[in-house]
Amino acid sequence: MHLRRVVEEKDGGPAWTHMMDRTLPTFRYQAWKREPQNGPPQYRSSTIFEDASPDVVRDFFWDDDFRISNTWDDMLLEHETLEECAKTGTMVVRWVRKFPFFCSDREYVIGRRIWASGKTYYCVTKSVPRPSVPRSSKPRRVDLYYSSWCIRPVESRNGDGAMTACEVLLFHHEDMGIPWSIAKLGVQQGMWGCVKRIEPGLRAYQTARAAGVPISKCAAMAHANTKFVADELTASENNTEAGSTSNNAQAEKPKHWTGNLPKVFVIGSVVALACTFDKGLLTKALVFGTARRFAGPGRR
Repeated sequence: MHLRRVVEEKDGGPAWTHMMDRTLPTFRYQAWKREPQNGPPQYRSSTIFEDASPDVVRDFFWDDDFRISNTWDDMLLEHETLEECAKTGTMVVRWVRKFPFFCSDREYVIGRRIWASGKTYYCVTKSVPRPSVPRSSKPRRVDLYYSSWCIRPVESRNGDGAMTACEVLLFHHEDMGIPWSIAKLGVQQGMWGCVKRIEPGLRAYQTARAAGVPISKCAAMAHANTKFVADELTASENNTEAGSTSNNAQAEKPKHWTGNLPKVFVIGSVVALACTFDKGLLTKALVFGTARRFAGPGRR
């Protein structure tokens, strides 16, 4: 329900500010950002791939093995599955992502699950607490992470009316433990360079699937998703909101950050670019200069 609110821009959060609009022959990319009063910057993007099915795109983003073997996501160093449920497709995975030498690499413990309404997929991935996974100073654990997609068929820009294109709406935020100003700077400087790597990776994935290459276990888990009817969910949400409004005498519950999830869903799968400079995405001078500037104020 929360993810659907953000997709439909009905989450009640701040207005989105447009950042980027780029078009290539086989895909189009748009990005927006917003900054809540509390919490890291939030990012939203729309990527439309021509000649791509939602099923394959869903598997592509879920496939950690292919992320590493193809290197389209060259920041992912390690991944392992900690827990899984074959019935619902729910997984808990551990990631280690590469950061430059002046930052330790980052560790993520991520829960993820997919809901499906027809050929539209709502893919939720977020940090989850796991005391059973020991912490270490290196890599440093990231406790606040949210990165989720809505993947759905859309009309091709060929103008023939065929629904042969696929849109990926991505919402992302995370607190990597570095000043948020550096993170914003990294996104602005490196977003397009990173995004351009995704499309060739997807095309290589499509080719492998067409050739009959067996899918990985991670991708196979994407096939176990929870079906729901979008109209029924909307009706249930409206009834819940109506009941809440009519019951003015109900005591207010203590506030917790999870209660504000609709306001903190974000985009920008490349926020981590704020702390990397390989392949020309962010130069050493830019990172070090900005780091010195913001070292004094602290985390924000």
